[in-house]
Amino acid sequence: MTKQPCLPDLLPLETLNWRELLPLAGKANAALARYDGMLRTLPNPAVLLSPMTTKEAVLSSRIEGTQATFDEVLEYDAGMEGDESRRGDWVEISNYRSAIRIVTGELGRRELSLSLIKEAHQRLLQGARGQYKDPGSFRTEQNWIGKAGDRIESARFIPPSPIIMHDRLENWEKYINLSSEDSVLQTLIAHAQFEIIHPFKDGNGRIGRMLIPLILHKNGLISSPVFYLSEYLEEHRDEYYDRLLSITETRDWHGWLVFSINALISQAERNLDKTKKLRALYEIMTERFVDITHSQFVYGAVDAFFKYPIIDGSKFANEAKFNNKMTANLFLKQIEEAGLIGKVRNSKGRKPAIYAMKSLIAIVEGKI
Repeated sequence: MTKQPCLPDLLPLETLNWRELLPLAGKANAALARYDGMLRTLPNPAVLLSPMTTKEAVLSSRIEGTQATFDEVLEYDAGMEGDESRRGDWVEISNYRSAIRIVTGELGRRELSLSLIKEAHQRLLQGARGQYKDPGSFRTEQNWIGKAGDRIESARFIPPSPIIMHDRLENWEKYINLSSEDSVLQTLIAHAQFEIIHPFKDGNGRIGRMLIPLILHKNGLISSPVFYLSEYLEEHRDEYYDRLLSITETRDWHGWLVFSINALISQAERNLDKTKKLRALYEIMTERFVDITHSQFVYGAVDAFFKYPIIDGSKFANEAKFNNKMTANLFLKQIEEAGLIGKVRNSKGRKPAIYAMKSLIAIVEGKI
């Protein structure tokens, strides 16, 4: 029997085991509240958590098959020569970060909507491997998911037909703006439904995971749309996909929600721990930079390293707004000699030296 395109449930869902799910959702709400409490203490979350945003982009893209590591992406950002076979990965990850910035920047002025999601998608695929798969447009053809070269008859999953897809997208957009649902459950149901609808030819997974912090923020669960779930999902990739597939095959929303609520709780605790360490490092580095350099450019310098944990001297001077490169180079020499940063490439010809704040990278990687 030929497998047919799936028919996604209409939202909100009519039957859920609320007795079991609500206590779990309550634990997730509490974990998110603890994380958000720390988030609210940060002087500039976008700067302090910039390395975690890059890490999220790396892991969310890795779920889809990219191989570039966090270190490699930071090195590419700094202009270091890397494995040319990974350059496409770097473009995809860089685009992911840009797409997040676009949506986050618009949220204060616009509602989270299908039109905004299409804008993020257009940026996600720009110049990347999916650039010829209609960036910024919902698909008009039937697609399917399976191994490379698989025909639709042997597909693992067949999303809804384009006609049904548009109907369910409108239903999805209305659903994320309902105020009657538990906010945690609503976020996780919305993520799964978006993945099931699969409205784009490429990039659905990354856009769907990007939506998680955006909906959490819209629902008031976090004060800034910076929450990173892909670390857990990448570690449990097979179960993640299996749980999503079970929704379409057996309507097992309960199994998906139990899995994803536990993912949210676990990742909230990890994010809280990393955010605490990043804030402490920011405060320590600011104090040490002042003690060592007595410079007026200290705050810009610390921010530059948090935005770009591996950075070349020229970019550092521009980001920290030094008056001239000579002053910036003296600053870098002083903090390098104090062991606060390390040099990863010497200057050569017109190529400036490149520096890394290894303690910052280690925190994001979960090594300290």
